[in-house]
Amino acid sequence: MQIWRSVLLVGTAALIGATAPERGYGEGDFTNVAKFDAHVHANVNDPRFLEVARRDGFQLLSINVDYPDFPPVPEQATIAEAMRKADPRLQFATTFSMQGFGTPGWTERTIRTIDAAVARGAVAVKVWKNIGMVEKDAQGKRVFIDDPRFDGVIAHLERRKIPLIVHQGEPKNCWLPLDQMTTENDRAYFSAHPEYYMYLHPEEPSYEALMAARDRFAARHPKLAFDGAHMASLEWSVDELARFLDRHPNTVVDLAARMSNLQAQSVGDRARVRNFFIRYQDRILYGTDLTDSPLDPAARAQNPPATNDFAREADRVWRNDWRYLATPLSQRVDAIKADAEGLDLPRGVIDKIYSKNARRFFARMT
Repeated sequence: MQIWRSVLLVGTAALIGATAPERGYGEGDFTNVAKFDAHVHANVNDPRFLEVARRDGFQLLSINVDYPDFPPVPEQATIAEAMRKADPRLQFATTFSMQGFGTPGWTERTIRTIDAAVARGAVAVKVWKNIGMVEKDAQGKRVFIDDPRFDGVIAHLERRKIPLIVHQGEPKNCWLPLDQMTTENDRAYFSAHPEYYMYLHPEEPSYEALMAARDRFAARHPKLAFDGAHMASLEWSVDELARFLDRHPNTVVDLAARMSNLQAQSVGDRARVRNFFIRYQDRILYGTDLTDSPLDPAARAQNPPATNDFAREADRVWRNDWRYLATPLSQRVDAIKADAEGLDLPRGVIDKIYSKNARRFFARMT
């Protein structure tokens, strides 16, 4: 009888051990875990940013982008390359100009620009929302991301296994009246940037049209390493984002500047959001969109907002995001005027989202 009791206890313990959920991290683990912020903009050669990243355990990907509120692209590139030399924990992504798009020689010039940047250390290429929302060709026709005139450049990226970071469209809030938007940060940004606030421009392409162009592009280039920036502009629904990831197995997405949109969803259904992260743990990159730009008293609202103490702001954002993703603790989220309970993701999931996925994705080049 004693022998059988011992066998039963051992078997029960083994069963419990096999089914026990993986233990998560706590707030005290923050600085000890390797992390990678896969979406920042270092527009100032600021050693304080590198220092806070070192202290908090972060690698960084600084993304150059052809954005009118940023310094000119060559200046962004010079800053990124200098910071990369100062500390290899910062990597950078390049971009290209749409000037002359569709004219003879544009494809060849763009490929040379990309290859030169890669030779200087760029690990990816970024295309911005100006494609689809701003740019027109020589005939005055709007240019969308699935335009076949991009094919030569995309084929080159595929051959060299250079990842493409794709920012298409805007949050769905951009097409809603201000009083129907789901987050305060979107409300502030689009109030300050009426040129990008599509609710005021019904003559412009719809949200659905931009998402459809993005989907056609992803389907046409299944060998392309595709990073859908800002949750692929599907931040309003983890179910819609799951469908996108299922349709396009070559894609990953980053979380940059969309954490409050996730928190708005998890306040209503925490289990749904948590299950999404666990199911797609190999396809999600942590990112913030933290932007260190020269301060301008006349500058318009940014998302995330500009600050005169950027290093402190970076530390605050990173710690708040860690609290939400890695722990079960609640925090007040002003952007949604509510308390958001942490997702308490398992350690293995956190390790992938915060570091392993980005390291793998941005190390594909040959």
